[in-house]
Amino acid sequence: MKRFPLTVLTAALALMPLLSHAQAFPEKAITFVVPFAAGTATDQIARALGNQIAAETKQAVIIDNKAGASGFIASQNVAKAPADGYTVLITTNTTHAANEHLFKKLPYDPVKDFAPIAVLGKGGQIMVVNPSFPAKNVAEFIALAKKDPGKYSFGSGSSSSRMAGELLQQMADIKLLHVPYKSNTLAVTDLLGSQINMMITDTATGLPQVKAGKLRALGISSSARSPLAPDVPTISEAGVKGYEMGYWFAAYAPAKTPPAVVKRLNELLVKAAKSEAAKTAFYEPTGTEVFTTSPEELAKFQANESQKWGRIVKSAGIEAE
Repeated sequence: MKRFPLTVLTAALALMPLLSHAQAFPEKAITFVVPFAAGTATDQIARALGNQIAAETKQAVIIDNKAGASGFIASQNVAKAPADGYTVLITTNTTHAANEHLFKKLPYDPVKDFAPIAVLGKGGQIMVVNPSFPAKNVAEFIALAKKDPGKYSFGSGSSSSRMAGELLQQMADIKLLHVPYKSNTLAVTDLLGSQINMMITDTATGLPQVKAGKLRALGISSSARSPLAPDVPTISEAGVKGYEMGYWFAAYAPAKTPPAVVKRLNELLVKAAKSEAAKTAFYEPTGTEVFTTSPEELAKFQANESQKWGRIVKSAGIEAE
């Protein structure tokens, strides 16, 4: 009979409970922590995927919105949660690519404090103004901003939204007043009331207001027009050649979450993202592309995105807060 070294047998025996646990996972409710308010695109994708995972596993998925502080509150919460897979951060490039370049000190480490699970989707944003605003297109907006530097404002409730406005200023050679919000939905509320003049927000938040006639769309931030608003030109074709700014969603668990549990979460989330129900509930209505990865691919993707956002922040001349 072939004999195995004692160390190998010991390691195998130690691994068995972890494998058994991962196979049975989840055995109770999972909490999806969202860094932004209810109604935002991140909240919508968390709910769409959570519904599918709950149906698949017969375990509840709780959505916990911890908005504010550019995602600091939610990120800290998950970073300090038990590393058992039952607390998952459903987030964007705001917390895991942009913040490290926009703030001098973060209360969390976007790499060391988390176990990557999967990218969940990506998409573009929409530039909107109140219908009462005199600009009917991007060129007219730029002309007004050039005539009165610093007079007009743009709001943002996420780093993606803010950077879209900052990049517009840089590439169009205009100066706008930035007004920060805890979430894009709050910024949209003030835009509806004409407290701010413009914002570039995710299509999930801005497009419904456009279709309802409450906001006017001036441009799409991605390189191609949105199939949901084919009559709205890209900001690039509308006058700011080469302009492009998008966003992405991803899931993270606390660092030291067992790899087998991370793998199981990846399987559940990827399957949910590719489901017809999720496409109908979130991806198609918001114009978000179904784009998923393995945990290892997310780690590489995040590193590349962080470098890209760092270059944008630097070229825009933004001072870290």
